[in-house]
Amino acid sequence: MASTDQSLLDLTDKETREKLSLWDRRADATAPLTEKQMDSVLEIRAAAEKLSVPSELPIEDLCSLSSRSLQSPFTATVPDSTENILLKGFQMLNMENNRIETAQQFFAWFAKLQANMGQDENAKYRKTRDDLNCYQEHCDVILKDVNTALEHLDSLQKQYLFVSNKTGALHEACEQLLKEQAELVDLAESIQQKLSYFNELENINTKLNSPTLSVNSEGFIPMLSKLDDCIEYVSSHPSFKDYPVYLAKFKQCLSKAMHFMKIHIVNTMQNLTSQLTKRDPMGLTNADNAFTLYYVKFRAASPKVRVIFYIYIYANRYHQLLDEVHQCYLDQREQLLSPCITSTITDLTSQNSKDHCALVRSGCAFMVHVCQDEHQLYNEFFSKPTPKLDELLEKLCLSLYDVLRPLIIHIIHLETLSELCSILKNEMLEDHVQNNAAQLGAFDAVVKQMLEDVQERLVYRTHIYIQTDIIGYKPAPGDLAYPEKLEMMEKIAQSLKEEQMKQMSQESVFSDVQLDDSSGRRNSTSRLQTSVSPADLHGMWYPTVRRTLVCLSKLYRCIDKAVFQGLSQEALSACIQSLLKASDIILKNKTQIDGQLFLIKHLLIMREQIAPFHTDFAIKEISLDLKKTRDAAFKILNPKAVPKFFRLNSHNAILEFLLEGTPEIKEHYIDSKKDVDRHLKFSCEQFIQQQTQIFVGNLEEFLTKVAALKTMAIQGGPTYSMSQQPWAQPAKINDIVMVTYRVMKSKLPSTLQSMSLYLANRDTEFILFKPVRNNIQQVFQRLHALLQEEYSGEDLQIIACPSMEQINLLLSVNK
Repeated sequence: MASTDQSLLDLTDKETREKLSLWDRRADATAPLTEKQMDSVLEIRAAAEKLSVPSELPIEDLCSLSSRSLQSPFTATVPDSTENILLKGFQMLNMENNRIETAQQFFAWFAKLQANMGQDENAKYRKTRDDLNCYQEHCDVILKDVNTALEHLDSLQKQYLFVSNKTGALHEACEQLLKEQAELVDLAESIQQKLSYFNELENINTKLNSPTLSVNSEGFIPMLSKLDDCIEYVSSHPSFKDYPVYLAKFKQCLSKAMHFMKIHIVNTMQNLTSQLTKRDPMGLTNADNAFTLYYVKFRAASPKVRVIFYIYIYANRYHQLLDEVHQCYLDQREQLLSPCITSTITDLTSQNSKDHCALVRSGCAFMVHVCQDEHQLYNEFFSKPTPKLDELLEKLCLSLYDVLRPLIIHIIHLETLSELCSILKNEMLEDHVQNNAAQLGAFDAVVKQMLEDVQERLVYRTHIYIQTDIIGYKPAPGDLAYPEKLEMMEKIAQSLKEEQMKQMSQESVFSDVQLDDSSGRRNSTSRLQTSVSPADLHGMWYPTVRRTLVCLSKLYRCIDKAVFQGLSQEALSACIQSLLKASDIILKNKTQIDGQLFLIKHLLIMREQIAPFHTDFAIKEISLDLKKTRDAAFKILNPKAVPKFFRLNSHNAILEFLLEGTPEIKEHYIDSKKDVDRHLKFSCEQFIQQQTQIFVGNLEEFLTKVAALKTMAIQGGPTYSMSQQPWAQPAKINDIVMVTYRVMKSKLPSTLQSMSLYLANRDTEFILFKPVRNNIQQVFQRLHALLQEEYSGEDLQIIACPSMEQINLLLSVNK
């Protein structure tokens, strides 16, 4: 059914659209419809179909109306359902039996239909309006009740405010009264508190005047604390009445209390001293027992003077009392310790009268223990340090210094002085003082002063030693027995080596078992000892070299760097001079090569041995140049030497003396290490030059003549021919070459053997001999070039000059 109605509805819409299209079908349509207007017509059409038809409308009229409407271009065929609807509409209007014949009936019917339709549509609104009117009446009643309640609340609020204001006023009045009461109570307490400090004066006076008062009593320290608080309070309120009177009385009480403390401490210290002195009235014969007794007794008495700790609380105010207590304590300690320390140092001096090092070591160790023990005992009594303790300890240490200084200034041995420096510097200052600087401050000052004295004495004795034992050394015949002593030591070493090799071969025959580690180490050690050259043995050095190096090694760690530089420069310069003298003596008594190698070897030893000294061997010397002063003075004494244009009057020479005669200060540096290198270089160069002269001197003279002849020819002289010169004949050249070759073949092995004996180092020998070999090779190269240029083949055969391969082979065999 629903599908049928829907299809009918779609059909109706289609027909309606077809009819609407006829409206503006003509091209000149007066009022064409828009799309929106067409949609509106369709909507009106749909709405008209849904309207109910009045029930009063007769069926016939409805049918006629339907037929008429169908005739209209806007109506469609009314289906059966529409007729049913119209019939229901007439029935609802009770007009199913009435007929509409006139227009008046129609309008009446239409008005009734319209009114009925309006009533049907507005029924829900009228119902809502009636409900709202009912609600409004209820709200008016509630609003009236609320207004009445608000009036009552306003009345209650006014009454509450009235009561609250009255209560607040009463509360504020009570608080004010309580505040005034608290202020009065605080004022009373403040007055009482302020008066308590003043009221304590009578109690303190009573305690101080009591005959039973004791410093060791438990109430003494609290009384002092209270007294100090009173003085502090009164001093901070100078506006109080009777302020000066009470302050003076309080200070008087404090002075009396401090006096009691001072008397107690002084009496305690003096009693301890007197008791200990009575035990040994003869000067403390047993020092160890005496020291033990002194420290044990004082430590036991330290609690009896514990009031001193109270003094430290007020140390910032009572400096005088604290100083007096310190002075009393230190005086008693000095009275006890001074005789015992003097006695102990005297015993140590008598026990070590021949061993200054042991005396200094034992005396310093004794004073170290004294300083440490005194600081520990002082800390038992006091908790704050004082410089007076170090002053006392320094005074006690000076007793040791007064005994040692006369002994130090009479020591003449450098070994003893250097060992004393090592003891004072290393053992005392570095080991003891640096590890405990706080307790050994006084000992540090005395040791430094003693060290300065030893260093001064060491420097003085070093100057004397350099003058007497190095510069003034007179060598014995055995000191200059070169190369005999080296050859003798070489033979001894060789015999020991052969004996050892023989022993080792015998052991290998009797036993095939390998030696253990210890024997292996022993054999290796012996082999090392026998492999050392005699020239490198310390005992084989020239005495001045050995003394210089030993002296420098002892001075290096004993004196300051600047002083060491000056002494080292002086010692090395003296040693070089002594070596030069010894070299000249050896050169005169033996051979030239012995003197040269002796000097080179010892200069090498010096350079090697001074290398470990990490210091600068250069010093700055300042000299005064009086040359200008001398010239100006000479002009004053000899006016004729002055030019005439200067000789205006007698004052010109004096004026020139004042202006130009000022001495000049000149600075120059002396480097002893460079002096060693310079002398070594000069000695090596001299050795190389002389050995070259020995081996190829004749050839060099011949080549020099040839060079001079060529020079004359170049400068315009006559032309020359080497074969025309009598001294340049092939036979003459052959004689020179053969003599040179025989000299090289005969003397070269002995030269190399001497170098090996003296230098005992293949690298050094190679470095020293290499320039000699190069010079020989260069001379023969020049000779070969000259011979190839000036002489024919027959002459070359007569000359028979060795080839360069033969020369190199000769030099390499003897290398």
